[in-house]
Amino acid sequence: MTAITLDFHSVVDLTDEQFSKLCQTNPDIKLERTAKGELIVMPPTGWGTGNRNGRLTQQLFNWADADSTGIAFDSSTGFKLPNGADRSPDAAWVRQERIDALNPDPDKFLPLAPDFVVELMSATDNLKTTQAKMQEYRDNGVRLGWLIDPKTQQVEIYRQGQDVEVVRMLEASAKPSPSTLSGEDVLPEFVLVLKDIF
Repeated sequence: MTAITLDFHSVVDLTDEQFSKLCQTNPDIKLERTAKGELIVMPPTGWGTGNRNGRLTQQLFNWADADSTGIAFDSSTGFKLPNGADRSPDAAWVRQERIDALNPDPDKFLPLAPDFVVELMSATDNLKTTQAKMQEYRDNGVRLGWLIDPKTQQVEIYRQGQDVEVVRMLEASAKPSPSTLSGEDVLPEFVLVLKDIF
C-alpha cells in the first residue's frame, strides 16, 4: 500500500483549524497536507520500519535530553512550514529558543520548519516523492536533513546551500563504509549509530 494524495482544492479549502480537527478526529490515520492543499494519507508501516524508526528516535531523544538546547519530536508531530504545507517527519529537532520565541499552543502544529529532520524510507514510500519532501524541508529552512533508505543502505544528506550528499554504507571499494552519521554543527556531538537502523 502506498500513500494516497487527495485533491479537495476544487471542492473545499481546509483552514489550518479544520485540518487540525480532521487530524484529531481521525487519530488512526496519518495525514499530511501539501502547500497546494492536497491531503496525503500515509499508510502504516510494517513492524521492521516501526522498530527502526523507534531506535532512530530513541537515539535522537537520548541526545536531546543530554544536550538540553532543543526539543526532539517523533513522527506524530505536525509542523506548519512557511510555504503552508503541514508535514510530519519521522523524527525532528528544534532549538528551544525558536520555540520560546513563538510561545506556540502545544495542542496545535508547530508553526515553523525544524532545524533537523529525518525521513526513514519504508516499503510504502516512493523515493522521488520523499526526495521532493526533503527538498521542501530544505527550501523552508531546515538546516540538516537525512533521508535514510535501509533497503539500499544509503543516506542522502540535505544541507542549506549545498548539493545533496549521498553516502552509501555498502561500498565496493576497499575503504571502510561509515557506521555512523554526524549531527554536524546543527546537533553538536550527536552521532546516529546506523547498525540498529540498517
